[in-house]
Amino acid sequence: MKSKSEQYQKAVELRRNGWSYKEIQKNVKVAKSTLSYWLKDIPLSDDHRKRLYTKKISILTYGSQSQRERRKREIDDIKKAARKDVTLPLSKQTYRLLGAALYWAEGSKGRGFEITNSDPQLILFMVKWLENIFGIQPSTLKASLNMYDQQKESDIKKFWSELTNIPLDNFGKSYIKPPNKGYKKNTLYYGTIKIRVPKSVDLTYCVLGWIEKSMKDINSDVTKTQKKWNHLKNKKRPVNL
Repeated sequence: MKSKSEQYQKAVELRRNGWSYKEIQKNVKVAKSTLSYWLKDIPLSDDHRKRLYTKKISILTYGSQSQRERRKREIDDIKKAARKDVTLPLSKQTYRLLGAALYWAEGSKGRGFEITNSDPQLILFMVKWLENIFGIQPSTLKASLNMYDQQKESDIKKFWSELTNIPLDNFGKSYIKPPNKGYKKNTLYYGTIKIRVPKSVDLTYCVLGWIEKSMKDINSDVTKTQKKWNHLKNKKRPVNL
């Protein structure tokens, strides 16, 4: 154990080198109040003050106690608790309606069964859903990509083909977005894929029928409100010149 005098001398030396109290405490095992008493008259240079200020801001921004980190832990806890509400495997009814709801949100309506998205989990779920619910094999599905010009089309196709088991020969012409100088906040690394079931108009109406039945309890309210506001449909559509 170092003597009190030795600890004091070490603390003073480190402070004169611009160390913070927390940094000093890792080398001199005394209470912070003791350090404050010992070092209250030790001045810091402007460079040392600048370093300590920058480090403090960095800790507040990125440290374990930062708002971002706290919120991340809160979200992790929320998800962990929520996962306990779901029992696997899903029942056939739940599975059927989960796929129908995703199609309702992300799929085309009335032109055959098509669904477009950039999320690999959602796309793979829908491919497997089509196979499990309707017996439609991935090898019969058609696909096309929407991507940026700086992306390599062949690699993006291989990614989606490997994920979904849709043959590369089943991919149609890709849409390549023209160059844009604007800043893109979200980068779609895999582009966006549209999967299509050939000759599937009746399948689409089947899925929409499941949705209509699921919404039976609110359909009358929707119809009533739409009827009241039917005049909104009478507005002329703008003409693009």
